Amino acid sequence: MSINGGNMSAAYTYPKSRFEPAGLVDLNVKSERERLSRSALKGFFRLVEAWKVRDEDARELLGGLSSSAFYEWKKNPDRVLEVDRITRISYLIGIYKALHILYGDKLADEWVNLANKNVIFSGQTPLAYMQAGGLLGMQTVRKLLDARRGGL
Repeated sequence: MSINGGNMSAAYTYPKSRFEPAGLVDLNVKSERERLSRSALKGFFRLVEAWKVRDEDARELLGGLSSSAFYEWKKNPDRVLEVDRITRISYLIGIYKALHILYGDKLADEWVNLANKNVIFSGQTPLAYMQAGGLLGMQTVRKLLDARRGGL
């Protein structure tokens, strides 16, 4: 900040970071989905196990995957996911992370299966809400939890 002839002018800048920004991942680029798909699926299967989500419900979270495909993916996660499925998994992993920041591990893993009085859920479980709402339902739950993390 400098003072010139009674006028105060300031130039504020953010401090330099030692990290380069990662930039946005373009999921329309197949090589990006190839890079992320295996770890996304492995994370998804760990997440549904921690949440004790039934296989039928897990298939629905993935956008209505057939039983045979679901068990094949579970056995062999080496595949390239479509944009929709990798986005769904991304929201779910963000929800998982937010829950573990907000609550203890036990409640964090039970939360999706508990009836919720929040007006968004209308007494249903967050899992049922996300199944019915699909990608937009997952986005809404993620935003709700991020807002809670921010103190709103």
